[in-house]
Amino acid sequence: MSAEHDHESGHSARWEIGFAIASGVTYTAGMIAEYALKLPDVSTAFFLATYFFGGFFTIRSAIKSTLNGKFEVDFLMLVAAIGAASIGRFAEGAVLLFLFSLGHALEEFALARASKSIEALAGLAPRTALVHVGGPSTTAGEYVDRQVEDVAVGDLVLIRPNARVSSDGVVVDGRSAIDQSAVTGESMPVEKEPLDPARTGRVADENKVFAGTVNGSGALVVQVTALAKDSTLSKVVELVASTDQAKSPTQRFLDKFQRIYVPAVIAFVVGVFLVGYFALGNPFDDAFYLAMAVLVAASPCALALATPSAVLAGVARAARAGVLVKGGAPLETLGRVTSIAFDKTGTLTWGEPRVTDTVAAPGVELDELLATTLAVEKLSDHPLAAAVAEAVAARTSTVLTASDLQSVTGRGVRALVEGDSVEIGNERLFTDAGIVLDGAVAADVERLQGAGRTLMIVRRGGRFLGVIGVMDTPRREAGQVLDRLRESGMTDIVMISGDHQQVAEAVGREVGVDRALGGLLPEDKVTQVRGLSGAGAGPDARRCAMVGDGVNDAPAMAQADVGIAMGAAGSAVALETADVALMSDDLGRLPFAVRLSRQTSRIIRQNLIASLGIVVFLVIVTFLGMPMGPVVFIHEGSTLIVVANALRLLRFEVGREHEGVEHETRPEREPAAA
Repeated sequence: MSAEHDHESGHSARWEIGFAIASGVTYTAGMIAEYALKLPDVSTAFFLATYFFGGFFTIRSAIKSTLNGKFEVDFLMLVAAIGAASIGRFAEGAVLLFLFSLGHALEEFALARASKSIEALAGLAPRTALVHVGGPSTTAGEYVDRQVEDVAVGDLVLIRPNARVSSDGVVVDGRSAIDQSAVTGESMPVEKEPLDPARTGRVADENKVFAGTVNGSGALVVQVTALAKDSTLSKVVELVASTDQAKSPTQRFLDKFQRIYVPAVIAFVVGVFLVGYFALGNPFDDAFYLAMAVLVAASPCALALATPSAVLAGVARAARAGVLVKGGAPLETLGRVTSIAFDKTGTLTWGEPRVTDTVAAPGVELDELLATTLAVEKLSDHPLAAAVAEAVAARTSTVLTASDLQSVTGRGVRALVEGDSVEIGNERLFTDAGIVLDGAVAADVERLQGAGRTLMIVRRGGRFLGVIGVMDTPRREAGQVLDRLRESGMTDIVMISGDHQQVAEAVGREVGVDRALGGLLPEDKVTQVRGLSGAGAGPDARRCAMVGDGVNDAPAMAQADVGIAMGAAGSAVALETADVALMSDDLGRLPFAVRLSRQTSRIIRQNLIASLGIVVFLVIVTFLGMPMGPVVFIHEGSTLIVVANALRLLRFEVGREHEGVEHETRPEREPAAA
């Protein structure tokens, strides 16, 4: 979709909204003039103005659909409005056109904004890349700027420190840590190192980089493995675009209903006139009057209000509770959801590394472990170092001095602390050096790894001091929220994550999900969400919601029947793609949104049954001789009943699903007790 088209679409949507508002103003003025001021000529003029403003874009849409061989509701609205005017019922025709034009304008406005999610996704990748030209090695020759579209598979590109990666590829030179949460959803930056030329088979995660991710403090030379149009980020863009264009089940049902209802009403009204005039020999005026009376009786005034009135009330009530719902389809669909998938990082967890465990080895003072760790980590530029140093500093007042820091990529660091050699890192740092972990330390490492912690083993002067565990901690309210969702009817609660399966399972056990699935790329998340929805057909179809916050969640949220974004922490793309946003970043509002949606669905069903029942009743009594006055009165009365029923949603209470769920503020980084 071109930018020019997007601009024109947005411009047209603004005009439609303006005309819809104008039609509402003129209709209100007409009602005041007719009933309060008793000025029929003035009221008629205002109603005719409503016909103009409300019917302007409706006529264009009706002509377009009719020329394509489709008789849709907009066509029936126009016929009903003209029929009402022909028998002097300008007010009824005016309100029909006003309501329909307002709904159509809001739909066009939503469509105009849909493309913004795709633009935001595509904007993550740099437009240019530094490509290696000349020279037999990565250090010889020079690097020149090229458009990413001109970068070929096999080219070498330079990724500078703290810059975004320009292309998918494998590292051939340099070491660094990359924040790839935008693509894979991993909460911790991932260490990258050069690919071993002698290695065959699958490329390891520490050798791969993705376009749109953010490099750390080290420069990398990457060999490109995919064209810009085939990168992982481009696939994300395509997934969002394709799912944005797919119609919802509700919209498909309405399309089918229109194709049947509109022609049937028109044919029925024409038949009434022909039978009355030609077969029964009634005067032309009488036959036409009866046909118009039937048309007014069958016009979908209350039917047109049945859904939008409930939706507007539901959306307004949700907004007052800090939940943004983007229209009627997600509000209705959320009420039918029985399966829900949560992203881990930033949704069920805070998305920040936090020291959770400080375990001193037997015979070692905890303060020595903390002070030694602080002295070394203060010198490191590793992504986890700042979090560890900040947390440890809050627990010790002992000041030690470290020097000669050496980084061992993917393993840890070495340094001197007041003359003693110190190693801090994972198991590989010690096994590569032939150092065997002490029995107690090895047991602590095994226990904490099983709990999903990222570990830092500390050794000083040949003596193990202990272990420090780091984890992206769950939100305190997460478990309570899941319990409330089960009480609201959720039967399958799943957590999907880009983190390792062991980490995902540890978090899943703590918050209480039914299943925890780790190691998933964006396309894998889409597959999992697709598997949670779609089973069955019609009302029995299983529907799934997806709750996330990051760019990597956007395709899965778009694939889900309802996408739900964490508002404050959510990326712009996630918010654009999602159907529902928790504006206060409060998971505790999610059960309320589900319960409100289910009540909205009940109200809509009640309104549809009532409005269709009134239409059938009015058509029957019209044939039995009921005058136009009572028909119009009952018709408008049914509209008031439908609206009054919908307005009950404004008084919908938060209820017990939010009791005991206290919203946790973002935690400080401080170590847990030993």
